[in-house]
Amino acid sequence: MTDHSGEGETRPQNMVTTFFRRVVSEFGETIRFFAGVAAVWFALVTFGFAAFHIPSESMQPALQVGDRVLVSKFSYGYSRHSLPLGIGYALPESWTGRVLHFGGPDRGEVVVVRDPRQGINIIKRVIGLPGDTIEVRGGRLIINGDVMERVEQDVIRYRTREGQIVAVTVYEELMPDGNSHIIYERTDNALLDNVGPFRVPSDSYFLMGDNRDASADSRVGSQLGYVHRDNIVGKAFTVLFTFANCRNEEGLTCPPWRVFRGL
Repeated sequence: MTDHSGEGETRPQNMVTTFFRRVVSEFGETIRFFAGVAAVWFALVTFGFAAFHIPSESMQPALQVGDRVLVSKFSYGYSRHSLPLGIGYALPESWTGRVLHFGGPDRGEVVVVRDPRQGINIIKRVIGLPGDTIEVRGGRLIINGDVMERVEQDVIRYRTREGQIVAVTVYEELMPDGNSHIIYERTDNALLDNVGPFRVPSDSYFLMGDNRDASADSRVGSQLGYVHRDNIVGKAFTVLFTFANCRNEEGLTCPPWRVFRGL
């Protein structure tokens, strides 16, 4: 007779060994997969994009308080303020310009810029291009002598972050190229509703907030003023997400939560 007792003991051991090898192999593949995803994500957020939080009401209604906005850092080329890993701030103060310059922003685009006076990032809409003349009269925007058409859409009331209830007129404002965007106006006689003319320097841009009477922008020379092209961080092009941070009150507008909404 042939003794098969050794084979009987070896077979379960081989099965266990094979099982553990398969588990280790699959675990290794999973680790490699997530490592690849992490590497791609790191590359995207380091070299391509950045997320910015909206802290104020100056860009309402396009951007609401609490929005997380995705900003392309390479749309106009890299500046000192958008170079990956913060290496731009390690460069000598004498360094200026942009790396891989792809041209400047177009009128109407929403951009994130660095305010060197305050040392913070600010998000506004491009209104004036290099060489333009910008002024505001009676709340009406004037570009190169032409009054921009605006069409009344609605009148709404909302509660500010400070708790104040304000009423605004909602307008669609048309740009010279035919594009348009929505603005808020509390009144046409506020402090910044009669300013200018401003002659935009050849290397700079003129920015304004969409919530015209709640925005300190290029109309205020002692604050943002003209924005030099080297201080542009990138182009904002979508709201990643936000959750409604206001309570529903009768007669007051409270924006709903938003996910991947374009600007």
